[in-house]
Amino acid sequence: MLRKIRITLATIVFLLILWLFLDFTGTAYHYVGWLANIQFLPAVLALNVGVIIALVALTLLLGRLYCSVICPLGILQDLLARLHPRKKKVGRYSYSREVKWLRYPVLVLFIIALVAGVGSFVALLAPYSSFGRIAANLFQPIYELGNNVLAGIAEKYDSYAFYHVDVWVRSWPTFIIAAVTFVVLGILAWIGGRTYCNTICPVGTILGFLSRFSFLKISFDEEKCRNCSACTKSCKASCIDFKNHQVDYSRCIVCGNCIDACQYGALKFDASRLHKAHKPQEAHEVHEAEGASRRAFLLSSAAVLTTAAFAQEKQKMDGGLAEIEDKKAPKRQTPLTPPGSLSARHFQQHCTGCQLCVAQCPNEVLRPSTGLLTLMQPTMSYEQGYCRPECNRCSEVCPTDAIRPITLEEKSSTQIGHAVWVKENCVVLTDEVECGNCARHCPTGAIQMVPLDPDDETGAYIPAVNESKCIGCGACEHLCPARPFSAIYVEGHEVHQEV
Repeated sequence: MLRKIRITLATIVFLLILWLFLDFTGTAYHYVGWLANIQFLPAVLALNVGVIIALVALTLLLGRLYCSVICPLGILQDLLARLHPRKKKVGRYSYSREVKWLRYPVLVLFIIALVAGVGSFVALLAPYSSFGRIAANLFQPIYELGNNVLAGIAEKYDSYAFYHVDVWVRSWPTFIIAAVTFVVLGILAWIGGRTYCNTICPVGTILGFLSRFSFLKISFDEEKCRNCSACTKSCKASCIDFKNHQVDYSRCIVCGNCIDACQYGALKFDASRLHKAHKPQEAHEVHEAEGASRRAFLLSSAAVLTTAAFAQEKQKMDGGLAEIEDKKAPKRQTPLTPPGSLSARHFQQHCTGCQLCVAQCPNEVLRPSTGLLTLMQPTMSYEQGYCRPECNRCSEVCPTDAIRPITLEEKSSTQIGHAVWVKENCVVLTDEVECGNCARHCPTGAIQMVPLDPDDETGAYIPAVNESKCIGCGACEHLCPARPFSAIYVEGHEVHQEV
């Protein structure tokens, strides 16, 4: 009963978080966006005190329930373990000691990288970010391809219930890292269940320390134990030593598998005052039905889940320019960070590279960075679209406060960069034609067409940029007809300004 409740809650949480990353319409965030905000590391970086206190209290009461019910990467490991090709999937684990020489140094290095702003190392180890990287780079393209198949079928019946979306790799390095992470997680899950959680994951190490002092724990009743080792073989955290009747509570994720596997009722979930850490003590027998009822109540109150119907938004398109040659990204001296990120430094120190904003960006402006220190953190580029003034979705979905929530009015007055004209690429000079596309589509009127020769107003007109009015939205860069490099591009600002 306990195990079924935990699996049910974990399944619902996993599917809803997965939907949050797969959905490209913005619908999921309005219903389940709070699931991103209750993840441990994002809550710490966003200084979400309420969530931090709740998660700490949950751990001190029930142990590492967060890892088995709320953390999507932990749930993914359980799913991968169940997909093991071997027929014998139950009773294939064994007890192993805590790998302290790896576990705690990794945590120390993680904290140092977090303080120093080495975002690439943080993104590589943060559990929520690892799951987001896998979901956005491996699962979302499959989801989008399935959507396009349905869109093609619907089109034949004059239905617009689905619409076609572009499927493309936003960053090959991040895609490769996501694939490698997925494979490594699968191998570790097949071999040792929760090996990653209990040896590498920094969040697991922190919560593991707190769970040593949890009020309710799984304990042995030595009088009932027959030393059959069923509990040890079913423990995917490899933390139960049946020979000495001990449980390593720093690694126990309270999955309930051991209680379900024990045929003699020798394991139970009770208050820690009845036993000391790792040393079982004699206690009053508790009926299994009572224990199941108590566990069900605690698990149910730990997570409040909602479901919502899937809806589609109308696709926004810029028109029917024929695809002649793909645009290439210019070399920017200063990378562009999204409006609301305040500055490159603030963004680098708070972003964990979870890819949620990348997956949710409707204009395909955000993509993972390839820089060494900012690897996998989002950066902006305008080959696929531009940052529309009427869109602030990235600031809405960011759970770490790396992109602070901003209104549309604030976004329209936030200068993240300024446009730069490249004379050598402009079609007005290379093809000797009239253009003015950049000026026509500039939402702030920062670009004006002026005569190339001030003394000849009947000659060619070229763009002139008023940097004080430009907000760096990239409309000019994206809609410039020059290929493969635009004749006008946006240079980023280290610190955002108000215009």
